[in-house]
Amino acid sequence: MLKYESQLDGIFRALADPSRRAMVERLTHGHASLGALAEPLEMTLSAVQQHLSILRDAGLVSTEKVGRTRMCTLRIEQLDLVDRWFDDRRAHWERRIDRLDAYLAKGDGT
Repeated sequence: MLKYESQLDGIFRALADPSRRAMVERLTHGHASLGALAEPLEMTLSAVQQHLSILRDAGLVSTEKVGRTRMCTLRIEQLDLVDRWFDDRRAHWERRIDRLDAYLAKGDGT
């Protein structure tokens, strides 16, 4: 469980920045070069590389050098961890709400 939580911490930390979220969003449409990721952002290539490093450390992005170009790919399976975490939280609160509904129904005499 600790590794799972550590991975989630890294993913949430990486996605906390709007520029990194924009990069992830762009990568949902397919592979992209470093230059293509930098294009819509108002920052230097060096800054984009730093953001990309954080996304890589979180396991959200992988990179591969193709010739002189660094290509970036989204690792969508990492987002499955976030989905599972949200699903677990949702199930927990749905159970609590169901118990509250049952308790309130008893009080009505129905």
